[in-house]
Amino acid sequence: MTVHALLRSIDLEPEPSSLLARAEEFCLLARLYAGPADGPGEESFDVTVCSPEWLAARCRDGGFFDARHHLVVDVAHFDQGALRSWLEKRVKAVSGDNWAEVGEKLSRLGLWEFEDYRR
Repeated sequence: MTVHALLRSIDLEPEPSSLLARAEEFCLLARLYAGPADGPGEESFDVTVCSPEWLAARCRDGGFFDARHHLVVDVAHFDQGALRSWLEKRVKAVSGDNWAEVGEKLSRLGLWEFEDYRR
């Protein structure tokens, strides 16, 4: 049986409308709550949503920045609804043999609350 992911909700922090108008300062956290499409439960995945200018500013100190779990957006065309739609489609496209496999795949997009968890 294949398990499919479903995005249950998204929290954005800070509220995008409260961000400064300067692209080099555009950065927010998108906390995704996803679970199996055919059952209850959810787990969180954190994605840093930022502009290319924000990333460039981070690279000025030493020239490197590890951008894992980041999603780069064009501030001039940023739309909260489009972001939510893109994230929903991205999560919905993930499936696996069990939820652990699905979570592992989703952790490539965002920091999974159980990432690197060992029993």
